[in-house]
Amino acid sequence: MTTPFELWPAIDLKDGNCVRLLRGEMDQATTFNPDPADQAARFKAMGFDRLHVVDLNGAFAGDSANGDAVRAILSAVDVPVQLGGGIRTLAQIEAWLEAGLSRVILGTAALRDPELVKTAAKAFENQIVVGIDARDGRVAVEGWAETSDMEAVDLAQQFEGCGVAALVVTDISRDGMKSGINVDFTAKIANAVSIPVIASGGLASVKDITDLKSAGGERAVAGTILGRALYDGDIDPAEAIQAAGAR
Repeated sequence: MTTPFELWPAIDLKDGNCVRLLRGEMDQATTFNPDPADQAARFKAMGFDRLHVVDLNGAFAGDSANGDAVRAILSAVDVPVQLGGGIRTLAQIEAWLEAGLSRVILGTAALRDPELVKTAAKAFENQIVVGIDARDGRVAVEGWAETSDMEAVDLAQQFEGCGVAALVVTDISRDGMKSGINVDFTAKIANAVSIPVIASGGLASVKDITDLKSAGGERAVAGTILGRALYDGDIDPAEAIQAAGAR
């Protein structure tokens, strides 16, 4: 049985609103819906069966900042929801999973404290995702405000075999630009590890979905995040779901 290609519509939270950024710049935010729970319900009505949520304020602050909005989303829909942004401790991870999240995404913590990721992945089986956000191939952290010397592929390989559910790999230079997904970069990481890889950053059309589905060789890309192109209407939900083979 073939595993369906996963589509994760994104709800990025800033000051309680559902927004989209350009290349991760907080001062380049466009508000698409002041009610994130309503947006979650809209995505479910479109036929999507999972959600990718990011607490943007939390990513910069290093602590959850849009908790009320996240809880409202969890109350509004009964689909799997994964959350990233500002989650840096085991206690935070446990609290969010108990609140109803299906998966927690660790980004800055993955670089700063890889042992936390490994401990969490062991404690919470198939519920820990590593977010690898890269600028020119190197890992960016603290809400993308800092770029490290660590290569994205090297960070991905650190978590091989520790029970991480997936890697969300973002090319920051394309994020929010609708310039097309970086298929080669995503496939490079997918081929370097056995962990499922979800592509993020720049998805522009249904063609990006089909390109990602055929990328990666033996280790295919597992899915992708849908952002601005979905909000702007450049991607038809039904066409995207059909292309993914998720229905």
